[in-house]
Amino acid sequence: MIVRERPHWLRMLFVWRGSVLHRIVPQLLAVVAIAALVVAFHPWLAAHRIILTPVPFSLVGVALAIFLGFRNNASYERYWEARRLWGQFLNEGRSFARQTLAFSRADARPLVLGVIAFVHGVRHQLRHTPPGPDFRRLLPAALAADLERRRFPASFVLGWVGLQLRAQLEAKQVEPILAAAIDRSLGRLNDALGGCERIAQNPLPFTYAVILHRTVYLYCLLLPFGLQDSIGYMTPVMVGFAAYCFFSIEALGDELEEPFGTAANDLPLDALSTHVEASLLELLGDRTLPDPVAPVDYLLT
Repeated sequence: MIVRERPHWLRMLFVWRGSVLHRIVPQLLAVVAIAALVVAFHPWLAAHRIILTPVPFSLVGVALAIFLGFRNNASYERYWEARRLWGQFLNEGRSFARQTLAFSRADARPLVLGVIAFVHGVRHQLRHTPPGPDFRRLLPAALAADLERRRFPASFVLGWVGLQLRAQLEAKQVEPILAAAIDRSLGRLNDALGGCERIAQNPLPFTYAVILHRTVYLYCLLLPFGLQDSIGYMTPVMVGFAAYCFFSIEALGDELEEPFGTAANDLPLDALSTHVEASLLELLGDRTLPDPVAPVDYLLT
């Protein structure tokens, strides 16, 4: 995620970090070069009647803008739902810590550390990174070693926390009705994990993306043939501007579609999981908390 103050309007025109321009520069240059060739060979193209009118491009352009807007709305909906689910990790984690501290007569620290390990495990599972270091510092050594062999370690951590809660219930260290309330927090954490897995494992239909991608590129490649007779030597400029609009919107939708990665516009899972850890440790009474993740070159991961 890009974290920075909004620059001056003039400087905003030249912002590179956080834009998708670096992803579309080759395509833009190629389209502008083709438009320049169309201008250079216009007499030959006109002699062979390889010229189009602007009318079909007006009709197709409107439809294409609507389709791109629909795709971006669908991508942003996935992004925002993912952010809400990570907010649920924080809220339910706090509820679980508060309930165990208030209602359990046993030591609540191992259970709360288990929830923290669960949140870090979700991050590692979504980003396909090794969770071992976080598990080893938060969980018992034997459990951490066992989790490294698990395919879904986050779910297993949550199950382990549930078993610890049952052990407290059987030892009469927590009342049954209160244990049920605490377990509901674990259930909602599990629901949030399932929501994240649904987003990660079910991208937007690939066929839809292919159709939209082809339409955008064919439109931009054919546009010079429709503008040449109307605007002449300005054709490469206007084609480049139109291509920038369409290519950048498509690239942005592609980034937002997968919100759990490490691209510039993805969710900062490192910062979010560290925030959850610091918040729950403070509820436990710890004075030494992990430092917030700081953005590097405006990029918060």
